[in-house]
Amino acid sequence: MKVTVCIGSSCHLKGSRRVIEQLQRLIGENNLGDKVELCGTFCMGKCQQGVCVSVDDAFHSVNAETVEEFFENEIKAKV
Repeated sequence: MKVTVCIGSSCHLKGSRRVIEQLQRLIGENNLGDKVELCGTFCMGKCQQGVCVSVDDAFHSVNAETVEEFFENEIKAKV
């Protein structure tokens, strides 16, 4: 599974670094490092939607407060 987090200027200002750090921690805690590839990319073109995260090409809007729920529903449940 490929999870890509936008690190462009708009998403960076909205907290993409914290989202990445939390996803790294959750992936590690759940021993999913061999099943989940976490990547960064510049602008995904959906700047109004907050920190943009794609999971196998499906777009999601995530922030530091919703990242754990996002991880459970969109990553852990589908691996």
